[in-house]
Amino acid sequence: MPTYRSGAGDPARTLQLLWRQPAEGPRRGPRQGRSVDAIVGAAIELADAEGLDALTMRRVAQAIRVAPMTLYTYVPGKAELLDLMLDRLYADMPRPDRSRKSWRARVTAVARDNRDLFTAHPWAAEVATVRPPLGPGLMAKYEYELRAFDDTDLDDVERDASLTYLLDFVRAAARSTAEARAVQRDSAQSEEQWWAANGPLLARVFDESKYPTAVRVGSAAGAAHGAAYDPEHAYEFGLRRVLDGLGVLVDAARARNAETPRD
Repeated sequence: MPTYRSGAGDPARTLQLLWRQPAEGPRRGPRQGRSVDAIVGAAIELADAEGLDALTMRRVAQAIRVAPMTLYTYVPGKAELLDLMLDRLYADMPRPDRSRKSWRARVTAVARDNRDLFTAHPWAAEVATVRPPLGPGLMAKYEYELRAFDDTDLDDVERDASLTYLLDFVRAAARSTAEARAVQRDSAQSEEQWWAANGPLLARVFDESKYPTAVRVGSAAGAAHGAAYDPEHAYEFGLRRVLDGLGVLVDAARARNAETPRD
């Protein structure tokens, strides 16, 4: 699976487009008959349907019925367009009031919201966001998700690191889920069908006395999940462990705060 990254385009032009600021200097060429929003919407539809490899400026131009060179008068290239697409997804994420819920419930909901985003738009999980452009969608998302850690006594650095830790887990889980689905789709076989076809051969070549632990544990897991890998179980199990780990950090922060003398 190829890796794409945000922030790979012209930073100044990307920020102008994200915040819908006019480009500096006089604009050349005919009057524009499309909008950046329409271009971004068409690009998202294309990526949803066919993936990021299919996302080219030519294909997007065809989708909105303009000449490819005309598209460049709106967006400089695919790198900037990808940043606009991600920011649109972030802007459209739900942000209900969860202030009355526990921090664990709020964090669980943040994880679910991001997983839903990757389920609806699998290509988004392929984009590395180590240097994300600070668009309005991302800033609103970051502000909202940080509040999931209110009342935890975490300091600002811990809060940021905790959110990053959570989102990294969700992204990794989403990519594993997408890979599992791609394997099943490309092989045209379900897990049960694959094991039924290959089980007899594996039974002949596996020496259970040589790999006793692997055979015992693998058999138990396979029987429990009906497959060698169950994305849903992996996500739920992993999220519980993430919450457990954050719980230790929150307990330490609260203990630290309780020990701090107050004026």
